[in-house]
Amino acid sequence: MAKDKENTTSEKSTKKKPGKVSKWFKDLKSEFKKVVWPSKKTVVNNTAVVVAVVAMAAALVGLLDAGFLKLMDLVYNH
Repeated sequence: MAKDKENTTSEKSTKKKPGKVSKWFKDLKSEFKKVVWPSKKTVVNNTAVVVAVVAMAAALVGLLDAGFLKLMDLVYNH
């Protein structure tokens, strides 16, 4: 009896309903219509902020690397 229930449950889960994929795409399209997309000005501004922060972080890491290199030179050469 339990084996029959397992078979029917697994058969139901593997069968696909017709139109399920097309319904998913229709739902996706309606959800994209609800999205509030940022303006071009906002995107450009946010991108500039990200680029500036990355450049500052790269400069900081570069300075730290150069400083540690000088420190290691002092330690090993003296």
